[in-house]
Amino acid sequence: MIRMAEELSDFIEAAGLLKYEPEAISEIYKGHPIRLFKRIWQTLLPIGLFFLKVGLDKITGNLKDANQSKARAKEFTDLLIELGPAFIKAGQALSTRPDIVPQTALEELAQLQDQLEGFDSDLALACIQEDLKVNVNEIFEYLSKEPISAASLGQVHKGKLKTGEKVAVKIQRPGLREQITLDLYIVRNIAKWMKNNISFIRSDLVALIDELGTRVFEEMDYINEADNADKFRSLHEHNTKIAVPKVFRHATSRRVLTMEWIDGVKLTNLKKVAELGINPDEMVEIGVNCSLQQLLEHGFFHADPHPGNLLALKDGRLCYLDFGMMSEVSRQSRTGLIQAVVHLVNRNFDKLSEDFVKLGFLAESVNLEPIVPAFDKVFTNGLEGGVNKMDFKSVTDDISGIMYQFPFRIPPYYALIIRSLITLEGIALSVDPDFKILGAAYPYFARRLMEDNDPQLRQSLKEMLLDGEIFRWSRLEDLLQSATNQQELNIDLLIDQVLDFLFSENGGMLRNELVEAIISRMDKMGWNTVQKINKKLPQKIRSKRIQMKKVEIEANNLYIEEIEPIKQLLKIVQNIPGFKVEIILKRLPRLVIENESRKMGMKVAKGLTEKIIIRLVKLAAKVPQ
Repeated sequence: MIRMAEELSDFIEAAGLLKYEPEAISEIYKGHPIRLFKRIWQTLLPIGLFFLKVGLDKITGNLKDANQSKARAKEFTDLLIELGPAFIKAGQALSTRPDIVPQTALEELAQLQDQLEGFDSDLALACIQEDLKVNVNEIFEYLSKEPISAASLGQVHKGKLKTGEKVAVKIQRPGLREQITLDLYIVRNIAKWMKNNISFIRSDLVALIDELGTRVFEEMDYINEADNADKFRSLHEHNTKIAVPKVFRHATSRRVLTMEWIDGVKLTNLKKVAELGINPDEMVEIGVNCSLQQLLEHGFFHADPHPGNLLALKDGRLCYLDFGMMSEVSRQSRTGLIQAVVHLVNRNFDKLSEDFVKLGFLAESVNLEPIVPAFDKVFTNGLEGGVNKMDFKSVTDDISGIMYQFPFRIPPYYALIIRSLITLEGIALSVDPDFKILGAAYPYFARRLMEDNDPQLRQSLKEMLLDGEIFRWSRLEDLLQSATNQQELNIDLLIDQVLDFLFSENGGMLRNELVEAIISRMDKMGWNTVQKINKKLPQKIRSKRIQMKKVEIEANNLYIEEIEPIKQLLKIVQNIPGFKVEIILKRLPRLVIENESRKMGMKVAKGLTEKIIIRLVKLAAKVPQ
């Protein structure tokens, strides 16, 4: 009786924790050690035996065998599933931590499925009645007895509200919060011991567990998930290609979530997607663009877009489900990620290593010298065919090796981004074996780089377009062509951004190139005119010093649009889909009144005057022209 009373006390106290609080959890289990010791025996014994086998493999050299190493990684994954929800979540968290886990184990942990057997339906009904404080029949006209799916945190039943709407009802596992808190307490203390006693572990394992605890507690709060769903819907309400199920708040609580039932087909079921009359490639493109918009514009992204959470609808929309695992990216980090892509494309690995410091992957005190050649080795081969051909999975695998070798620290948001993108690429590859997510993402990066007014991105645009003192027209053309692959491209805004760049501080070199080209062209035009006039003069008064070698510029090449930089710019702009001459004509007033335009005019006048004086001096000195 005493033991049962202690366990019941643990359950009641732990059930009252609405947020992850390590100190509060510690106090609960310090006061009631019996349940703690029982769970330690259940978990540490199999974990200890597993690591004993790994240690023996290492001593005997068996771990060097790829098959044996993979088998141990698979065994570890299966063990985590047996140990329960907290360990499954811990395994999923470790699957994105190449700074902690070797590559072989990463690959197995990435396959870790969050699917378990369902629990008794009577317990599910009891949970609904306890949380909503009403009889199930008062809210639901119908609720399936058996779950349609079950995961580590809960299970889903299909139902119908009294008001007639079809719904999906997610119900949390009984005693989940109590089991999670106990397991987190045990794992956190193991991490603390390892941090203090094992010197080669660089990462802060306690911080990792605390981050995991915070995430799991957020996932266990279905009101938080409902808020996430509403926020996600609000952010994408103008996107006609994205669907988000409605939340029914009167039938939602911390342990019960009722959402609109969505009839759709998993993206990986190509046959059924095709039967809907939908091109799977288009669905993947919608998913990639939406994910990039989440990451780089909204900074609020779905961190678990696995096949079960992405459905193709018969009206051509892509529906997102399950908003328990969401994350945020700060404006600074979003800008930093785009800058890192620019430096990657430019193969500027010195700057790329500095980006990793700014993004929080490396401490400012870390020596970057040995990391730069490592980046060079990893990325140079991958970039040979251009960013469109880069294999994201191979690149992340190679980076994982670098991160395991050097003192990298993976920020939590980045781990979730990688998980999200790798999952999305896995879905896309099932549709198109040649799919490259970096190639699919680059047009979006290009559009952001061309359209965003952020000062740091303006600087990145300058880095992209300038190679020392040389303006790279091919890069501008590539950026614009990539940007035009975006369905949401605003051509007026894009042209304005090109002009903004031209008249900005960063556009100084392009303006100088334009000025020099105009001076050179006008000087040649003037000298050409002098030569022609001299040729038509009577022989007696014709100047012999003005030698008519050949007409340098034909009459039909004297127009301003034939000046090379302007010619290049017009050629690039005219190739933009939807371009019309009227778009440029509308901007002529701006071109006239711009302060930099007047400065350019003064520079042209000054430069032309200097050239005329030089020609006169040469004529006076009898230097052949």
